[in-house]
This record gives sequence, structure tokens and C-alpha cells, in this order.
Amino acid sequence: MKFAKNTLYYIHDPMCSWCWAFKPIWQKILTSLPQNLTVEYLLGGLAPDNDNPMSPETRKFIMDNWRRVQDTVPATEFNYEFWRLNTPKRSTFIACRAVISAKIQNPKFERAMIDEIQYAYYLKAQNPSEKIILFNLAEDIGLNVQAFKQDLNSTRVNNSLIKEIEFSRMMPINGFPSLVLSKNNTLTQIRINYINANFTINQIIA
Repeated sequence: MKFAKNTLYYIHDPMCSWCWAFKPIWQKILTSLPQNLTVEYLLGGLAPDNDNPMSPETRKFIMDNWRRVQDTVPATEFNYEFWRLNTPKRSTFIACRAVISAKIQNPKFERAMIDEIQYAYYLKAQNPSEKIILFNLAEDIGLNVQAFKQDLNSTRVNNSLIKEIEFSRMMPINGFPSLVLSKNNTLTQIRINYINANFTINQIIA
């Protein structure tokens, strides 16, 4: 992969709680960008495949992180019933592959799948680390579910994810979500603010 010209990269993971908190601001940013600026989503991959149930320590760590997110961005909603209703796994790669599989059918489904994974995980207490949940989400957004199932398990999609993760690690970032502007053969990290969209927009259009 090569850095594109005049492109804003959004580096994220669909199961990243800080990405969920940033969502309202990101949506405002998207409506304020110059028309000649391309936006490209780039999966960073938080946690590799793991079929083992989360340890109590990891569960506590993530729940505490949800609370830190809410302390920082009070409007952020989390459904803590998730932890009672599910057997969580520390694995986000399958959700990342779901985003790529959706995009294969049509680029417009990329954002739709990201949205549905976030809504399912954070509001509906559903576990996007489970294939059956992802199959249901694929149907909900109008994908060809059979093709989605095949792509989700394919070497092609897994290789695409690995390439995106490797590409994201070349970026001047230190976490998710992150924004990087590629312009005039230069990569610039754009600082984000979870409350004020203009703080970020002004850096991009400067």
C-alpha cells in the first residue's frame, strides 16, 4: 500500500471504545471537509483472534475503560448488560474482517458495517466477536449474506486486514482513533478533540 495524495486517513477499530466516543465528532468532521479531500478508513486491529473467554482481569480492564471514556465524553452510552449476557473474547480481528467483507460487496457498506458493529456492541449488548452476530448485521444492512460468510473466512480478506494493520503502523500515531493527513508528500497527525469538532477541522483545512 502507498500513501495517497490529499487524503485524510481515519485509523480505527470497530470495537474500539474511544472510536465509539469519537463518532459524533467524526460525523461532524465528515460534513465539513473540503470536497477535494479523500477520506480513507484504515483498520488498526486492536486484538488478534482468540477463542478463549476473557479473563476476569481483562473484563475489569475494559469495563473500567468504558467508565473512563464516559468520564471524558459524558454523552457516550454503553450498555453494561453486555458483560452479563455474553461470554466476551478479547478478539476484534473478526469484526475488522467483517468491515472488509462488507466493503468488498460495495464501498458504501464499509461505514454501514462499522456503524452496525458499534451499535450492536455498545448499545444492544451483542458480541461482534461471534460470527452469528456478524451474519445478522450483514443481513440487516442488506448484504448478500452467503457471499459475506465466504469472504469473512477467506484468505483474501485476512491478507487485506494484515496489510491494513501493517500500513497503519507506518502512520505517525499512538492509538485509536487517529487521523493522519497525507498532503504534499507529507504525513501529518491531526490532533483530535472528543468534544469540539472545530478543533480538528481547523487543523485539516489550515
